Amino acid sequence: MSKMRVGVVGLGRLGSLHAKVYQESENCQLHAVCDIDETRLEQGLKELNVFGDSDYKNIFSKVDAVSITVPTKLHFPIAYDFLKHNIHVLVEKPITKNIREAEALIKIARKRNRVLQVGHIERFNSAFSSTKKIVSNPKFIECHRLSPFPNRSLDIGVVLDLMIHDIDIILGLINSKIKKIEAAGVSVLTEYEDIANARITFKNGCVSNLTASRVSDEWLRKIRIFQKDTYISLDYRQAQASIYKKNGSEITKNDLPIEKEEPLKKELESFLDCIINNKRPVVSGEVAREALKVALKIKNQIWRKSIF
Repeated sequence: MSKMRVGVVGLGRLGSLHAKVYQESENCQLHAVCDIDETRLEQGLKELNVFGDSDYKNIFSKVDAVSITVPTKLHFPIAYDFLKHNIHVLVEKPITKNIREAEALIKIARKRNRVLQVGHIERFNSAFSSTKKIVSNPKFIECHRLSPFPNRSLDIGVVLDLMIHDIDIILGLINSKIKKIEAAGVSVLTEYEDIANARITFKNGCVSNLTASRVSDEWLRKIRIFQKDTYISLDYRQAQASIYKKNGSEITKNDLPIEKEEPLKKELESFLDCIINNKRPVVSGEVAREALKVALKIKNQIWRKSIF
């Protein structure tokens, strides 16, 4: 049986990583790549030795599945075209720039019976995988996601670029509807919000505080989860997690055993597995749409604009 043919649209930093993971996978064959930047495309073709084109429409007939790693405003038209041609899609987060477009992608994926997965990569972080097994009825969650100015993803603000990762994680951990969202943010180096803070209160009483910045002098990717008699600290960047538990009058700390694996590799292999074995993605279009809804409400509070 021949291997699944996959492609990558967008050969920036992340797209190039997608291509390399696919090329090393035993479950597929990297068959085609695309980028509108001719210089970047030429460099990619030298390294990958596959078919390439500057127009993504010219690879429809050459792939069964595709990763789309382009600016957010292009997620919808490109993903929609591939799904319309019965090609499975993994599109980077956020799924689209608005809810209407997300709904359209979900609808056509269902109609064509194709896998639609969205690249919320923290779901595949080894530390998170170990931690989520012991999370039970959290009372308070604190998230910090800081980075130096990226010179990438500058077509969106920090809420859709960074904070949406933690929004997705929180929605997956808390089994409750949202009661209230409060948010603030400011632009510093771009026309969008470059630093933002949001406080989400859930109907079950859990409160989550999220901070995201792309004007920091340090990298920080941490989440702290507080539940009865337990405090869990997780560092995504270091793939480390510790659990603090009340034991009588003592507080004991234990580092969780973590088998470190490359999150992107796990994410793409999961995508391929969903296609091969007809499984539902960990981050389906529907799941990504819910994270987008919350992110847009936060962005709306910051900028006082309609989210639709």
